[in-house]
This record gives sequence, C-alpha cells and structure tokens, in this order.
Amino acid sequence: MSARTRRRLAADAGLLVVIVAFVLPLAWVVLSSIDPEADLKVKAPDGFTFDNYSEVLTPDITFTPLLNSLILCGGATLLTVVCSALAAYPLSRYKSRLSRPFMLTILFSSCLPITAIMVPVYALYVQVNLIDTMGGTIFFFAVSQMPFGIWLMKNFMDGVPKSLEEAAWTDGASPMQSLIRIVLPLMGPGIAVVTVFSFVMMWGNFFVPFMLLLSPEMMPASVAINDFFGNKGTVVYGQLAAFSMLYSTPAVLLYVLVARKLGGGFALGGAVKG
Repeated sequence: MSARTRRRLAADAGLLVVIVAFVLPLAWVVLSSIDPEADLKVKAPDGFTFDNYSEVLTPDITFTPLLNSLILCGGATLLTVVCSALAAYPLSRYKSRLSRPFMLTILFSSCLPITAIMVPVYALYVQVNLIDTMGGTIFFFAVSQMPFGIWLMKNFMDGVPKSLEEAAWTDGASPMQSLIRIVLPLMGPGIAVVTVFSFVMMWGNFFVPFMLLLSPEMMPASVAINDFFGNKGTVVYGQLAAFSMLYSTPAVLLYVLVARKLGGGFALGGAVKG
C-alpha cells in the first residue's frame, strides 16, 4: 500500500468519525420523536406514534416560545444585517489610517465571550429599565453579533468593483443610492451568510434571554426547552425530541431559503466591460 493511499484512508477514517459524531445525535432526535418508549439509546422505535408531537403542540409549550424566538432573532438579525452593511460601506470604500486598527478591534470584539460581559450588561439594563423587554434583548443580540457581521460584510463588499459606483455617481446617484441599488444587490452571498450566521447564533442562544428576560410568557424556545428537564432528573425524552425537531425547523428553513444565494457568486456579468 502506497503512502498516498494510506493518507487517503486515514483522511477518510477521520471524516467518517466526524460524520458519525454528527449523525448519531441527529438520529436520536428523529427516532425518539416518534418512539412511544424513547430513552437515551439510539435505536429503531418499537412502535410509531405522533403522540409526542401532540403533547408539545400547545401554546404554552411550543407556539408562544417559538413566536418569541422568531420576534427576538428575526428582529435582531434584521438590525444586524442593516447596521453591518452601513458600517462596512465606509470601511470598504474609503481609505483611512484608522481602518486597519478599527477592523482589528472589530475582530477582537467578535472573540469576546458573551458570558464575560453579561454581569455589567445586566446592571446597565436594570439602570436604564431595559430588563425584561423584547426591545432591549433584540438590541443586545444585534450588538453582540454586529462585530463579526461588519467583518464579513466588509470582506464581501471589497469584491464589488468600485467602478460600478463611480459610473452611478457620474449619473448623479448619491453614495447611499449606489449602496442600495448597486452594491447590496451584487453581494447577495455576503448578505445571505451574515443573515444565516446571525440568526443561527441567536436562535440557539440560551444565556442572553435567560439573563435579560424575566417573564415566563416572554421566554424564547431556547430557554423553554429547559422546562423538559425535571427537578429530579426525570425527562420525557420523546417529548423533548419532538420539541427539538420543531425548534430546529425555522433555522433549517432559513438555510434552505438562502441556500441558492450561499452557493452563488457576485452577479457582475458584463457590468464592468467596455
């Protein structure tokens, strides 16, 4: 056996281990959601039932938490994408000595763990009466995702030729008009990446809404899933798996909707010819 073949087999074995590590938890969720006797084992169900779904499909358990999650994550994602695009535009189009230090600061900010700043943030929110409010939580979600969003947007925006904007400026367009009508339509993949990344990171965040929201009726699904774990360690695994399937559906649907944009490139065509 040649050295090249051995390296290929080793790489295939490593990939197989990674695939199994991802597939097994997913298989447990899918199989346990339709298993009337679900437990922690990954196994084919002894029977087939939708009772686990019917038990969790209630306003208190599923519908209200999912609606809260959609409001929080949808609003924060929209705010993140808009503000990131507006902040990335001058960094991409106008050169300055402060651009590089500013981008490095942004990159450093994106590496800070949220848990390290939640105590002062909580104290600040209490002082300004933003604690236990949807608006305050949306604002913090957006601010926490914006550094990485700006970094991604700027890199994608650099790929759009400035000559296209200069042609629009010659025709009388303002910088804001050229951003909205020329730059943003041509960087669809970048907007899609920032949208999916921001939404998924917020959708699975447990700590932030747990700290900033106090009312049970305002809790998102990422916090409500904790209610399936009993005080004495008892868990109804079938209902937990069914709720997990429903909880993951919006994030999967979002990815499916923007998958074409994620796989595409900049639609420049012949715009810069001639």
